[in-house]
Amino acid sequence: MTPLLPKQSILVVDDTPENITLLSELLGSDYRIRVATSGEKALKIAYSDEPPDLILLDIMMPGLSGLEICRRLKANPDRRRIPVIFVTAMSSIEDEELGLELGAVDYITKPISPPIVKARVRTHLALYDQSRELERMVKQRTHELMTTRQQIIRRLGRAAEFKDNETGNHVLRMSHYAHLIAEAHGLGEETANIIFNTAPMHDIGKIGIPDSILLKPGKLDAEEWKVMHQHPIMGAEIIGKHENELLETARIIALSHHEKWDGSGYPQGLKGENIPLEGRIVAIADVFDALVSVRPYKKAYPVEESLELMQKQSGLHFDPSLMLAFEKALPEILRVREIYADEYGPLTDVEFKINEIYAHRNDPQGYPGVLTSPKDGN
Repeated sequence: MTPLLPKQSILVVDDTPENITLLSELLGSDYRIRVATSGEKALKIAYSDEPPDLILLDIMMPGLSGLEICRRLKANPDRRRIPVIFVTAMSSIEDEELGLELGAVDYITKPISPPIVKARVRTHLALYDQSRELERMVKQRTHELMTTRQQIIRRLGRAAEFKDNETGNHVLRMSHYAHLIAEAHGLGEETANIIFNTAPMHDIGKIGIPDSILLKPGKLDAEEWKVMHQHPIMGAEIIGKHENELLETARIIALSHHEKWDGSGYPQGLKGENIPLEGRIVAIADVFDALVSVRPYKKAYPVEESLELMQKQSGLHFDPSLMLAFEKALPEILRVREIYADEYGPLTDVEFKINEIYAHRNDPQGYPGVLTSPKDGN
């Protein structure tokens, strides 16, 4: 047997008990009725975890008027879609025009006609349901498109890593590091996630560097360095300019992650805050992981030594304020390093499990391995 769907809820707002009783009896058999005799109580119900599906709102009330309640609801992004129908004795054309201008979907004058009230409530609830379903479908499709873009970015990031002959899980680690630094710097979760999802493309331009230079075991000469210094430009060209924020951030990071705070970086020699914030964040994440990881041309430096080297570059290579964020995020950065250690093997197809890692941020026993900063004595 198909389970019955829960009744839609209607909030009736009126300071006159007789009006509330009338509307409740009229609609109660078909809908779940909630009541409020003041504007303050109406807003409390509307802002609750279970907001109504529709509001029948009187205008003339002591305290907050119905017009002010409607104005506040429509100014709230989380509640502005709730349909509001004014039910009022104010019957002039000017009153009706003002109510509709404030965002009400309908305007019913008292004394009410029960068939009209029922019909309009039914119509606007149906329209609201359709609107919510359409919004759900748009969000689902947008999520699918975003997921596809993220997967392409990650795979291209892995492709660049294989071309560079780097080992293991560098792009996974440094992407997490970048997210943690962004978050510690005070950026919002949405921005931190965008940086996390685009950081893997930072070295995509290395696809365009000849293997004779990219895979050379020894030091590069001056001419070879000139070629190597072109990979940020190549990366930006591979990604291209986009209005889409995800792809545009990937391009910015690819182009700017080798710039240095003092202006001595490449390819544009940008200085200080002229370097995009995303590039400054990824620079710290990328260099730290390179220092503490084995490469064909170098051994892994100990964490303590790597931190000392990076501190010496604060104000030179790195943004000093972001270095403070890096220090703040260091315990979690070291946790990520342990989870995605190269000795566990390359995790080419693993998803970036942000929640699994960050869910344990308040649980120092959540993961084995290095959990605290070397500066804490461990």
